[in-house]
Parts: sequence; C-alpha cells; structure tokens
Amino acid sequence: VQLQASGGGLVQAGGSLTLSCAASERTFSTSAMGWFRQAPGKEREFVSAIRSDGSRTYYTDSVKGRFTISRDNAKNTAYLQMNSLKPEDTAVYYCAAATGPRSYSTWYRNPLEYDSWGQGTQVTVSS
Repeated sequence: VQLQASGGGLVQAGGSLTLSCAASERTFSTSAMGWFRQAPGKEREFVSAIRSDGSRTYYTDSVKGRFTISRDNAKNTAYLQMNSLKPEDTAVYYCAAATGPRSYSTWYRNPLEYDSWGQGTQVTVSS
C-alpha cells in the first residue's frame, strides 16, 4: 500500500489541524492504520491507531481527549483530527498501514509491525 500524508502546517497553541492519509490500493480496507510522530532528536513515537473496520481506536496518553483518529474505507483515507494543539505536539507526523493479523494485543504501538509508511507531514505548534 502506498500512502500519502497531508494536512500539516503551522498553527498556534490551542489550534486545530486535520491530517489525512490517502492510500493507493483497495487493500486499505483490510489494513489497520496508525499515526506516529517524530520530533527532532527523538525517536519515532506512537500517536494513534485504528482497526481496519474502524471498530476500535487507540491513543497514546498524551493525546487522549485531544486527537481523534478515523477512516473512510470508501475513500481509502485515514484521518487524524488534532485539537487543542500544544507546542510539544510539534513533529513530523507519519501514517502507516499494517495488513494481516498480529500476535499480541499492543502490536499497534510498535512501528516495526507496520508494512507501509507515508512520507510524513510537518506539524509545528507555536506558543
């Protein structure tokens, strides 16, 4: 699956952005989707994930209540709605797809479990 992330930009603290991740193939509907971010000098970290059918979503603690992940399988697109943005949310955001079953319950937090990655989109939150 080829992925194209978009929607990043510069926003003031407290503002909102919506990231999109468009997939090139119909296998999107059978792939779990994840969002990760990487700030300068830091490792890539898990942000959020959603099952292939959208039945469950997962978030890292620091974004719970502020970010919402969703998907539209008819449009082969996943989204990350980000509200109440903070300067510490500044990072390059990557979407990723994982196809097929995984063997442990928290696999979605591990970037190595994802098969395909988008190119990243920069999010900068000014204070």
